[in-house]
Amino acid sequence: MKSKTYENYSCLIIFITNFVSISIYLIGILIISQISLIFGGIYLLYIIFLEIKLLKQGCTNCYYYGKHCAFGKGKTSSWFFKRGNTNEFANKKITWKNILPYLLVSVIPLIIGIILSILHFDWILLVLIILLLILSSVGNGFVRSSLACKFCKQREIGCPAEQLFKKSHK
Repeated sequence: MKSKTYENYSCLIIFITNFVSISIYLIGILIISQISLIFGGIYLLYIIFLEIKLLKQGCTNCYYYGKHCAFGKGKTSSWFFKRGNTNEFANKKITWKNILPYLLVSVIPLIIGIILSILHFDWILLVLIILLLILSSVGNGFVRSSLACKFCKQREIGCPAEQLFKKSHK
């Protein structure tokens, strides 16, 4: 039985999904900035690069282009980029190699945080590492399974990420 899909997601869902993402980004910046503000700045530029790449290469071809997707990026993408082809999105094949740069947004600060904790233990750093772990795993899992993907029209049309994760669970 198919679940209900949203034509436009609610502002509450968009707020929650972005709160989780932005919290991950900010915690990552705080952890990496423990080395130096320059490294924190480089990490921030990396995040901005990935967000722009997603808006340009993914969101322009998504069903939600110009609409309020669960992350608000369909609308945002339409402000900066021309519409692409929804069939291209549905037929795109992605691998773990394609999503690795996005996974590194959490992994890099986790590794740096662990190394810094070993070199010089700090309770605040430990709390940041734990928060990052929770938000990156449980937080993202909740957002994707209960708020975003479950009600996504593009998922029904064809989603390469869903295909990748289905394949991984077999």
